[in-house]
Amino acid sequence: MFENEQTQERALLVSLDTGEYDVEASLAELEELTKSAGADPAFTLTQKRPAPDPATCLGSGMAQEAGDLVKREALDLAIFDRELSPTQIRNLEKLFGVRVIDRTTLILDIFAQRARSREGQLQVELAQLRYMLPRLAGQGTALSRLGGGIGTRGPGETKLETDRRHIRRRIGNLKEQLADSQAAREITEKRRKKNSVVTVALVGYTNAGKSTLMNRLTQAGVLAEDKLFATLDPTARALKLPSGKNVMLIDTVGLIRRLPHHLVEAFQSTLEQAANADILLNICDASSLEAREHLAVTEELLRSLGSGDRPVIPVLNKWDAVEDEENAPRLPGAVRISALNGEGIDRLLQAVEENLPEKTFEAELLFPFAKTGLAARLREEGAVLREEYTEKGLRVTARVDQRLYGPVKDFDMNHMEEE
Repeated sequence: MFENEQTQERALLVSLDTGEYDVEASLAELEELTKSAGADPAFTLTQKRPAPDPATCLGSGMAQEAGDLVKREALDLAIFDRELSPTQIRNLEKLFGVRVIDRTTLILDIFAQRARSREGQLQVELAQLRYMLPRLAGQGTALSRLGGGIGTRGPGETKLETDRRHIRRRIGNLKEQLADSQAAREITEKRRKKNSVVTVALVGYTNAGKSTLMNRLTQAGVLAEDKLFATLDPTARALKLPSGKNVMLIDTVGLIRRLPHHLVEAFQSTLEQAANADILLNICDASSLEAREHLAVTEELLRSLGSGDRPVIPVLNKWDAVEDEENAPRLPGAVRISALNGEGIDRLLQAVEENLPEKTFEAELLFPFAKTGLAARLREEGAVLREEYTEKGLRVTARVDQRLYGPVKDFDMNHMEEE
């Protein structure tokens, strides 16, 4: 018997500093992405240039140096912290002697690994094909291989023919299937609106603790790992607020700076589901030095999706891990919490209550004995504060909204006294 031992791929991470963005922060993020994909970021290399070289991205001298490092250390692949052209990839692979992928391919690969729902798999495949289509020229058989490492996987791991007509046909088919899924989701959304179900979406930077918070609030059992993009498929669970009102809490895919536009396009319907929620909780890791930037990345995407008119509550998660509170983000309306130990959860739920589109209020009700069954709905969907049997019937003090109040308003004691 022979045991096939799967060894972890060792990668060289390469960044080109052209002054467009913070290279150190982006490279640190690339390291986390590489780990999330299952590889070991063994070495990093940075070069400062005014612009990428059209042939190899790096300057010729640095490209040769990188190639020597790859061969000397017997590395398995090189990952560039930017998008590469087919020509650049071909030239670099020839020089390095190993696979070369870019940041977008790496993120697409992680999504391909994490997609569990049928819709998520369709969205990832659509993003991969859209990215692949303009890059067919000069790629030879590289795009037809089966999954055999980071950057080669796809949902279902089927062979992809490099013929443009075949890929365009597949893209059309994927769009049709996703349109059917979106139509089904819109029906569900209309049903929620009809039943006055308020939706609260957890949005924010990847690995900010959204899934941990989801589990804390609803015991949803969502996968919560210290990895980028641990959650890809949206999860919805009922959450009962202190007032007794039930809302729908939605956990969504995490965001990242320079998120590939192919992914934004493919996941448009999923992202819109979050952006169209009644209340948005913008979760960030307060212990991160880049917490403010992470919040800004989310806010920018939400604006682009047209959610500017909805209440957004900044949630500073992992507050228990903040070492320097003086330099931690201080934002108006922000709530400090720790999803891990439960600190601040009461304040967060109160903030959600305060931003509900329909406020709750206290009502004093007296149900005749023949109508006491009406109190059951108040117990289930509202918050019954007090109840007692009197000579005239069941007296109930409850917090209700207009929807719950409608069927019982005739038993409001204040109205009875006026009459």
